Amino acid sequence: AFVGEQPGDQEDLQGRPFVGPAGQLLTRALAEAGIARDACYLTNAVKHFKYEQRGKRRLHQKPTAGEVRHYRWWLMKELEIVRPSLIVALGATAVLALTDKALPITKVRGPATFDAGAGFITVHPSYLLRLPDESAKQDAYRAFVADLAHARSLAVQSRAGAA
Repeated sequence: AFVGEQPGDQEDLQGRPFVGPAGQLLTRALAEAGIARDACYLTNAVKHFKYEQRGKRRLHQKPTAGEVRHYRWWLMKELEIVRPSLIVALGATAVLALTDKALPITKVRGPATFDAGAGFITVHPSYLLRLPDESAKQDAYRAFVADLAHARSLAVQSRAGAA
């Protein structure tokens, strides 16, 4: 299962998670890491799109810790029903939702244990889209794909151990 922050503009309009630019990047990275997107459960920590209207554009606003906590029960119920072999937290908001603690991604990136089960922490794909330097963007993308490949290996091990 992959947990993101909240629906973005396209996700809100289409009613499905990870269909906008960050979702397209995630799909590409998943494929490069050997993960079939359609074999994954994708969801968000916060269930509504928080935005500021600017003309015709709806600009993303980061959810507050209170909003994340408000939806935590819902996320935990989803994960209880889905019972994934591994939960991948994409970014700090997902980590907050899964741990009930604000943790810096750079310090906790990698394997993790969440209340809902075995996990892995990495950056949110939208982070990669916001990097201004092309070289840094390529390096960060490669690290993201490596994280996903590592998560894949952990999920395979977890499934093998459960069998």
